[in-house]
Amino acid sequence: MRTIMSTFTNYLKVWSISLLFILGIISYKGFGNPPSDNNANSDSNPTRDYYFDKPADGVIRILTYNIRNCIGMDGKTDFGRVADVINRINPHIVALQEVDSVTYRMNGIDVLGILAEKTNMFPSYGPAIDFQGGKYGNGVLSRKKPLSSEYIPLPGRQERRSLLMVEFEDYIIYCTHLNNAFAGDRHGSVMIIDYEARNANKPVFLAGDINDTPGSRTLELLSENWIQLSGNEFTFRSDAPDRCIDYIFGLKHDDFSYEIVRQVVVNEPVASDHLPVFVDIRIR
Repeated sequence: MRTIMSTFTNYLKVWSISLLFILGIISYKGFGNPPSDNNANSDSNPTRDYYFDKPADGVIRILTYNIRNCIGMDGKTDFGRVADVINRINPHIVALQEVDSVTYRMNGIDVLGILAEKTNMFPSYGPAIDFQGGKYGNGVLSRKKPLSSEYIPLPGRQERRSLLMVEFEDYIIYCTHLNNAFAGDRHGSVMIIDYEARNANKPVFLAGDINDTPGSRTLELLSENWIQLSGNEFTFRSDAPDRCIDYIFGLKHDDFSYEIVRQVVVNEPVASDHLPVFVDIRIR
């Protein structure tokens, strides 16, 4: 009997430790602190000292921002805060990465839909994976209603990736978030992106979290068919940036070119773990 009780006690200890470990993982992934209704309408860091006037006529402002599901560096999920960042930048186009759609950890909230409502922009969504009862992937917000949108899968050994393609009257926006763990997946993704853009008859902008740094093989491959429009200023992590992994590119084409009017990495250290990056561009 004593042996049975000892075995049972040891089993309970192992089970308890395992449960604590699992709960720790869930909390780390954000499921342990889901957003409340108040989070959807709040801004936990309302004092910001930056604001960018609307660009001049004929200039397109493109913003790329990995929002980490609106989970800030303070651990708070705050859609209003991320929307305020976007509104202060006044972009025509926003390429967003790490966006949930009606997942359990977001309490069934359509993250892109809320941001679209708070910024008065049109949403286009491109999931990468099925996740927790919903989707997880990329999103585009736009001032003008798109003509069309579609998405295709990209390589991702530990997590599938995707390319969201949104077409407008005068240009096309590609939004993506490449694999951070395997360089081969990033290189293969560039080849697929190039193939998709091969027959474009209007300017194409590629924006997103490329997960590689200037001088890397990924950037070398991109430079074959794309012009880097954003700079090399550090974009990650937002509270102490030490690398550039977020970019905006323009497709090389014989019929048009790009004039870079402005390149900005916005000093927003709280709203996400990445910094917002935008460019002002004239198409020639």
